Amino acid sequence: ALAPSLGGSAAGGDHATGNSLAHWLSGHLGDSIWLTLGLTLAKVGLFTTLMLVAGRRAVPWLLDQAARTGSRELFTLAVLALALGIAFGSAELFGVSFALGAFFAGMVLAESDLSHQAAADSLPLQDAFAVLFFVSVGMLFDPGILVREPLSVLAVLGVILLGKSIAAVAIVLAFKHPVGTALTIAASLAQIGEFSFILVGLGLSLKLLPEEGRDLILGGALLSITLNPLFFAAAARVERYLADRPALARRFERRGADAIAVSEPAKAHRGHAIVVGYGRVGSGIGKALDAWDLPFVVVDRDRRRVLDLRASGLEVVFGDALAPGILAAADIAQARLLVIATPDSHNARRLVEIAREANPRIDTLIRTHSDAERRRMEEEKVGLVLMAERELAFGMTFYALRSLGLTEGEARLYVDASRADSRAEAPTEAEIEQAPELRPHKEEPAG
Repeated sequence: ALAPSLGGSAAGGDHATGNSLAHWLSGHLGDSIWLTLGLTLAKVGLFTTLMLVAGRRAVPWLLDQAARTGSRELFTLAVLALALGIAFGSAELFGVSFALGAFFAGMVLAESDLSHQAAADSLPLQDAFAVLFFVSVGMLFDPGILVREPLSVLAVLGVILLGKSIAAVAIVLAFKHPVGTALTIAASLAQIGEFSFILVGLGLSLKLLPEEGRDLILGGALLSITLNPLFFAAAARVERYLADRPALARRFERRGADAIAVSEPAKAHRGHAIVVGYGRVGSGIGKALDAWDLPFVVVDRDRRRVLDLRASGLEVVFGDALAPGILAAADIAQARLLVIATPDSHNARRLVEIAREANPRIDTLIRTHSDAERRRMEEEKVGLVLMAERELAFGMTFYALRSLGLTEGEARLYVDASRADSRAEAPTEAEIEQAPELRPHKEEPAG
């Protein structure tokens, strides 16, 4: 928003006097940079207010009128006309960049109940423009900059990878979120996004950035995108390292009055169930246990969910179940049943190991997403493993058989027999190859 004004001031005011109001004020009050910035901020504020107030009502109404015609082509044309019209109008009338206008157009279109249909209809154009955008970026890149200015490219890369990551970690920890969340966000931001390329292009057009600077930024951007997967792997390693050292992790986390304790003071449990993960599956199990007044403790790492569950009166332990002390806080040594309702099969194995080290007689119930993984885990004697989609198929089969005239006993007998047959089958090589969670285990040495 401010780049055109800064560029205009640097160029002697040519860009700053792009409309009659700015030209008149500039002629009477001078070409002060503060006046230019003030006018720009005022125009941006007026544009933002207009879009958030009038645009939120007018744009959804216009889309609704186009949808009522029943013409898909007219609806798609209306979406494109509104998006491009808002972007062009913002640039011409308010002096903001075309990119900022397009950004606000997207925000306003998202307010409509028809936003999902609008996004689906414009998806081919979105893909085409995305390809064109990144091809253009690649064509602008000068590989020679890596030879001419290697240290400068490394400096830019360091700012992108380290500077953004450190800032992200500091901000997330300042808001009292866990270290794991901070590391994940830092890894996600350790690269340059498309808005950075837009700013580079704007800086070049306004003579605020030399071409050498563009080449350095493009070189650092492409290298950061290439190295970004390594940052995710490093973040996972650091998170596991800190999970094994909770005292060290607590040094990085700020704990205020609104911070969540690992567990609240509660009575000791014996013969209870521990439900790890309280999403759609875990909450369904918890409701059944609560309906029969059976004791259970929830372990979950979602901060907002933990606060809501504790407010409803449930016993909840906050944290990653794999972290030292978390299952102990849920009285794992005295528990009768461990329910792992999260879909991560790798972590499920480790959770069972931790639980059985503390309580060898505990029963385990595990959720998985493939038959091959279910069979493999049952062969390893980790407990009862249920594949979500297959159990859904059994339930639908029972209903279909009952609807077509079979008695409840006949339908249930068939479903039970099918379930037993599915458990007796060994996983095929094809199933193992199609299950990503099994491939690492396939290569493990025997013994």
